[in-house]
Amino acid sequence: MKFSLKKKATLIVFLIAFLISIMSVLVSYIVYSDNMDEHYAMLAENVAGTSSKMVDMKEVQKLTQQVMDIYRERCVNGQAPDFDSFSDVEWENYYGCFSEVVESPEYASVFETLSTIKKENNVLWMYICYMDERTGKAVYIIDADDPGEANRTGYCDGIEKDNLELMKKGDYNFPAYFTNYDEYGWLCTASVPVLDDNGDVIANAYVDISMEKVVQDRKTFLIKLIFVLWVVTVALTILLYFGVNKTAVQPINLLAKATECFVSDQKNKEGQSAISAIEVKTGDEIENLCNSIKKMESDIYTYINELTSVTAEKERIGAELDVARNIQATVLPCIFPAFPERNEFDIYASMKPAKEVGGDFYDFFLLDPDHLVLVIADVSGKGVPAAMFMMISKTLIKSAVQIGLTPGAVLEKVNNQLCENNDVEMFVTVWLGILEISTGKMVCANAGHEYPAIKRAGGSFELLKDKHGFVVAGMENVRYKEYEIVLQKGDMLFVYTDGVPEATSSQNELFGTKRMVDALNIDKNADCVTLIDNVRNEVEKCVGDAPQFDDMTMLSLIYER
Repeated sequence: MKFSLKKKATLIVFLIAFLISIMSVLVSYIVYSDNMDEHYAMLAENVAGTSSKMVDMKEVQKLTQQVMDIYRERCVNGQAPDFDSFSDVEWENYYGCFSEVVESPEYASVFETLSTIKKENNVLWMYICYMDERTGKAVYIIDADDPGEANRTGYCDGIEKDNLELMKKGDYNFPAYFTNYDEYGWLCTASVPVLDDNGDVIANAYVDISMEKVVQDRKTFLIKLIFVLWVVTVALTILLYFGVNKTAVQPINLLAKATECFVSDQKNKEGQSAISAIEVKTGDEIENLCNSIKKMESDIYTYINELTSVTAEKERIGAELDVARNIQATVLPCIFPAFPERNEFDIYASMKPAKEVGGDFYDFFLLDPDHLVLVIADVSGKGVPAAMFMMISKTLIKSAVQIGLTPGAVLEKVNNQLCENNDVEMFVTVWLGILEISTGKMVCANAGHEYPAIKRAGGSFELLKDKHGFVVAGMENVRYKEYEIVLQKGDMLFVYTDGVPEATSSQNELFGTKRMVDALNIDKNADCVTLIDNVRNEVEKCVGDAPQFDDMTMLSLIYER
């Protein structure tokens, strides 16, 4: 399911505002709670400190001594009595032991002082306990609450674990701490020691401040804060929605609609395009984007015009190359069987250029009824320059042969002709043979070309390592040696260009002359056409999908006289 940019922007803005609100609520609530806790902790510690200083130290000391003497009498082996198992009667008997203490004038004096401090500071509870480290109990000496609501003298509570650890270190000044009991609710408790004239701890003055209202205030504060921030979130979302819509979404939609018209504007070049007509003045990256798209449109139009011209020129060149390929194909003998009226021999040839036109060529023609001329050549380079040099070479060779020169003399004459004004420094390798049909004697000359392959009747093809001369058009006044081959009935001759053995696979593996000879011997009774087809098929198997690197030309002859 796709969402528009407007919906995405709204959703993102809302989520961001929502997350910010949540973080604000959490941070505000934590800060508020910490401040309230710190305030009440300080208040509890100050009130406890005040009470420890305002009570009469000697009166507290006397009351503590009396209470602890009675308490310790009830202890067994230094352990506090099992108060959890006391019945109501046992509790009354236990509290009765402290009746003289409660009725003493010292008790009344300390009680009045604590009650006054409690009322003036509006605290929940205020009391004095003796922290008995041996039994781990806080023994109540006096409670400032009204009788019936107060913890009675002699009552015991367990000492908080953290306070007990401080006591073991000799520290009775307990920092304020917070507790939550089912019976008493949320409390902030602080304790300050009451000291004698020598600075020794007599007892601890305790203050309990109820935190129930504070906790309720926290909840109220949290609810109000959530409501306020929710309203702010909604308002911020709406403002940002309209802001993003105006500064980003609308300009981008304008650009999108304009770019949709790009193709139609290109076809209809009259008037101003939709993109160039856009005016975005946001003063930010959106405006930069709009300007970049306008420039891109201008560059594309320029590129299209240039590409149109280049394409037209390429098509023209392609058409001309196609014509050149057809001309080259028609220049080479291409009608087979070539001499259907002659049964003394059969001949077949093929040329496959690597590009549109090639630099290889072959030729064969009857010089007279008893002499057959065979030519195969390979011009250096490829493409149009090689094709033009090939046409010149082919024409010169044929002309030289037709005036009656021997193969060696033909190559010498053509070499000197091609060396004239050869500024491009191209050259051509040539194998030339003139067969006397009546006798089977063939006079040959090789100007740097590949070795021919020959098969005697009933035998196998093998390379004929003839004498090589220098390439044609490489250097003036070169002499070329001739040699003879005598063909018998059933003998076959195969000549080729280096595009056959040097055909290369995608793994840079050469086809090679050995594979070529093996391909020639696949079918020892093959005719000229089948022979060349066998070689071509083996080359294609070896090369695979690799592009053709060089022109590939082959010519085969079978002598039947």
